[in-house]
Amino acid sequence: MEKLILQFPAQLREALSIGKAAAIRPAGKDVRQVLVAGMGGSGIGADFVAAFIRKECKAPLIVLKDYELPGFVDEGTIFIASSYSGNTEETLAAATQALQKGARVIAITSGGTLAEMAREHSWDAVFLPKGQPAPRACLGYSMVAQLSVLHKLGLTGTAELDAIAAAADMLESMQEELREKAEQLAGFLLGKTPVIYTTNALEPVALRFRQQLAENSKVLGWHHVLPEMNHNELVGWRRDMPQLAALFLRHSGESDENRLRMDITREVVSEFAGARLEIFAKGNGLIEQSLYLVHLADWTSLYLAGRQGLDPMEISIIGFLKEKMAGAKQ
Repeated sequence: MEKLILQFPAQLREALSIGKAAAIRPAGKDVRQVLVAGMGGSGIGADFVAAFIRKECKAPLIVLKDYELPGFVDEGTIFIASSYSGNTEETLAAATQALQKGARVIAITSGGTLAEMAREHSWDAVFLPKGQPAPRACLGYSMVAQLSVLHKLGLTGTAELDAIAAAADMLESMQEELREKAEQLAGFLLGKTPVIYTTNALEPVALRFRQQLAENSKVLGWHHVLPEMNHNELVGWRRDMPQLAALFLRHSGESDENRLRMDITREVVSEFAGARLEIFAKGNGLIEQSLYLVHLADWTSLYLAGRQGLDPMEISIIGFLKEKMAGAKQ
């Protein structure tokens, strides 16, 4: 896992090259929406893409993490099936339905059944490098491939891809600093239940952080976003909870209103949480700042696993679930 995390900046660059070389036909004028289906590392990639292109994309982008398609999918839908392994059953089921409904399907995969379907039906596709042992460490591939597809469809410009390249350079130059901060953050979280708060723009970062803590560190926690959190969850902070460690993820793009809300929320939470820490993102713009926090979170999850004497690569319970699912279908 250490090697995989260390390679993240290089993965971003490689993904940019792969996306640039992919043959994706432009979207037609009748495209009404884009639906991206993916689970795990591929699904979180779609969450990041949706956040990054929200203000620019010429069609609404919806993320699907389930078997069944929403009712609006039809010939005016571009359906992007993203599965690193190519064998994710939820994504394959959704892709089959999208084909039946007449949607234009685009595949992003390294192989498996999805690659076979793409070749059989002559779908446009982005083929990723095979052999990665942990799909959750393939975030760069899935995220950049999706951004590249949107650009080649003509729905977005080049700004997002340029920002990815800049982020790769930044992260590579900051490895020592990031690892040192991650070591400190792992110590802060050791023995605690993490509670991650941020604003809507960084929700994919908070979700990714929580996922990596669960898979790599075997630690459960939760997250919420402002301003919505202020309308419900804030009321729950009313007694001492020493087991909770509150993390506030901050970025330079916060609106004046959300900045004030974050500051006040921090004050309230600090009265009751066992520990509280603010993390300020570095970089220019949402993409660089998001990937800075992603890389910090990945390193933190690795070091927290080490402090507990746990193997960050071990996910045997997922294998157990898949075996039980397969057995029930026989």
